[in-house]
Parts: sequence; structure tokens; C-alpha cells
Amino acid sequence: MKQIHLIAPSGASLDPNSPLAGIEWLKQQGLEVLNTDCVKRVEQRFAGSDEERLAEVNQLAHLPPEIAVVAMRGGYGLHRLLPNIEWEAIAKAIKNGLQICGHSDFTVFQLGLLAKTGAVTLAGPMLNFDFACQGEQGDNVTPNVFMWDHFQEAINERKMDCSVKTPQSFLRKSAAGQSSGMLWGGNLTVLAGLVGTPYLPSQQQTQGGILFLEDVNEHPYRIERMLMQLFDAGILSNQSAILLGGFSAYRLYDNDRGYTLESAIEAMSKRLPGNIPVLTGLPFGHQAEKLTLPVGAQAHIQYDASGFTIQSQW
Repeated sequence: MKQIHLIAPSGASLDPNSPLAGIEWLKQQGLEVLNTDCVKRVEQRFAGSDEERLAEVNQLAHLPPEIAVVAMRGGYGLHRLLPNIEWEAIAKAIKNGLQICGHSDFTVFQLGLLAKTGAVTLAGPMLNFDFACQGEQGDNVTPNVFMWDHFQEAINERKMDCSVKTPQSFLRKSAAGQSSGMLWGGNLTVLAGLVGTPYLPSQQQTQGGILFLEDVNEHPYRIERMLMQLFDAGILSNQSAILLGGFSAYRLYDNDRGYTLESAIEAMSKRLPGNIPVLTGLPFGHQAEKLTLPVGAQAHIQYDASGFTIQSQW
């Protein structure tokens, strides 16, 4: 990896210094950073007009295969572009070697591309938070080493290998075991919003898959409601395993009376067939310690009550 091509397909930057700090850090790692002007665009809450952002996304089909593409940030905005994205052309560029990375709102692009073409993208770091890493006082914080190491491994070696040592409370009948299947998923709110649309991979595509989920700023009852929606839509019972990453930045209230995120997960897991493990602690989400996950690639997990391993090569 020698070059990173930036895109800003969703929200405008909340802090103009954040993308600049991320660009500078990447340059310090010896990388050439391309298309940096995209971080300056602002149109209402978006990183440019719909036309500008769509053109930037469709331009991915014409990039050299050795380039790694990284989204600036999430927020919202990609959903507007879905009907006019040139899915097949972008998938062809990926087949030729292009790798495209992002998370949060970027989930809608990744799942749409997977549904339309089966192409593999990377759910992983983005410019503003992961590579800028500015502290609360605006001082620069060194990007997370775990995140950087796994991002480089994904880009340079096209592989993922991680062990998670977190006690597992939701295995039920599957006290220990292993599973292989297509790894897919992303932001829970975005994924739930795609149910019933042509931009969510079909149940035939995802049968026996390994579904990973994360979210931010969502109270546990909202997380439970979306999980129940996925269950009632037949999605959760279609999987061989469900991996839960970070669910962060929410606030519990007095009237929750002991209701927690764990309560939400337990309520959902009780509905699942007992042979489908729900694994927690996946290092992925709106957090500094973040894996780079190949969306649409085959993966293998092995698990017991003490944790799990996840591996993939694509």
C-alpha cells in the first residue's frame, strides 16, 4: 500500500481540523494521500451535493487497482445515491484489485454492492476518527496500534486473523464449536433500514453466514427493537453465527430499572435456534480498537465460553 484515495460520500466533517490531522498522519507513514479536496466540501449536512458525491463514488470504477480507498466519515448521505451507483463497474474494479474501506453509514454502500454484485469490501477505519484521533481538547492522539496493524494486514495481505478473549454469555446450546460462512453486516441501524429493499443481500446469499453488527448513540431498547426486526424478517435465524461489536455512546435512564444492553441481547438470543451462537466483544464499531473485516468474504470462527477466533483470506 503506497496510496490512499479519499472519498466523502456521506456527512460533511464536523471539525475541519480532523481530516487534516488524519491526512497528515497518513503522510507521516509514507503514504501518498489522493483526492484530499473532498474533505472540504459542504452542502447542508452533507460532504457536497448529491451530484458531487455520486460522481466521486462512481469514479471508483476508474481507479488503479493498487490503490486503497478510505471514506472520510459516516453520518448520513449514501442512501440518497443508491439508485444511480454504477455497481457492476465498481465491482469490476474490485475484482481487478481495488480495495474500498469504511464503516457506519458506509454500510449501505457495502451491502448494496454485495447484494448487487457479490463484491468484497472492507468494513474498517475511516479518516476522521481512526487516523486523525483527536482528543477532547483537540490535541492529536496517536491512532490505535491494533487498528493500524489489522488495516495494513487487510490491505497488504488480504487476510484477517484475530483472537478475542471475552467471556461469552449467550452461547446457549452451543457451548463450544466452529462455523464457516460469508462474513457480512455492519451498522445495525443502517442494515435494519435496508430490510425489504434491493440493497440488502438476499437470504439465499446470506444463508449460513456470519453476521456482524455494531452501533452508536442507540439506547438498548432501540437495539433490541432492530434485532427483533431482523429476527422477524427471517435474517437472524438464517445465520450460522452472530457477532456483536461495540454498541457505544448511549445513556441508560432511571426508568430502565436494570434493563441493559445485556438484557436486550438476551431477549433476542432466546428467540434464536439454540445452535446459533451470539458472540460478543468483536473489536469493531465506533471505537478506537477496530478490526478490518472483509464484507462478503468467507470467514471461519471457533468459539467457546472464554472467547473466539475469527479468520479470513480473500
